[in-house]
Amino acid sequence: MDTTDLAPLLRRLAEALDRLAPALPSSASLDDGDAFIWSAGASGLRAVASVNRLDLSLLQGIGQQAASLLANTERFAAGLPANNALLWGARGTGKSSLVKAIHGHINAERPGALALVEIHREDIASLPELLLRLKASPRRCLLFCDDLSFDGRDASYKSLKAVLEGGIEGRPENVVFYATSNRRHLMPREMIDNERATAVNRGEAIEEKISLSDRFGLWLGFHSFDQATYLAIVHAYVRHYRLPVADDVVAAEAIAWAQARGARSGRVAWQFIQDLAGRLGCAMRGGNAPHA
Repeated sequence: MDTTDLAPLLRRLAEALDRLAPALPSSASLDDGDAFIWSAGASGLRAVASVNRLDLSLLQGIGQQAASLLANTERFAAGLPANNALLWGARGTGKSSLVKAIHGHINAERPGALALVEIHREDIASLPELLLRLKASPRRCLLFCDDLSFDGRDASYKSLKAVLEGGIEGRPENVVFYATSNRRHLMPREMIDNERATAVNRGEAIEEKISLSDRFGLWLGFHSFDQATYLAIVHAYVRHYRLPVADDVVAAEAIAWAQARGARSGRVAWQFIQDLAGRLGCAMRGGNAPHA
């Protein structure tokens, strides 16, 4: 067969392959918005048009933690020194909601002051690559990892440890790192106990992994809510969304809801409010985001 006869066939094959495997979208620029998600690999940064968050005023029962984190973040946004922050504690008490709410609060007062960049736990090994991209930008960047923890023989914590404070380059001046975790030391207690039990020198055996949490200059603990705080959260949602229901009815139903779930937290309160609004036939608009 003449090679010229193959040209149309090869073109059709190439076009078919392009349709099956389209080109990956180009990585976003930090000028494309105020919030981004980082994915390791070719996709890179992806701009987020609308962040799933609550207004800072709706976060009840965590006033001290909110004041500390807001002050730290405001200093950073103003170009002053600030600490990396670890928000640890009970599930559903508002850790990740607080980070997103503070970002929104600061940017509402000073538009474009901070870029929020979320990195997923599974992409922590690519953190040095991400920091190189962020360092090249003049923007102040709040780097955020939700539900950060390490298990078993996972060694990716070393990448995080080096870039936070311990590496040659360290953390870029235009980046601060906030993480949330259910664990104060980012590793399970049984893992710590096992290493202590089998080590020749029990203190040194776990020092490397425990020292990761020491890279966070600001530690904020979040604890389970008592009933009064839980009900304060519920009532704040009722007022914010203007739900037509009496306070005593809301309180009784909210307590029953928490008892059925076996927990009192911001997340449980939010789930109750969604159920209540649905039963009342009320749409919820403007910042409907879960606690985390």
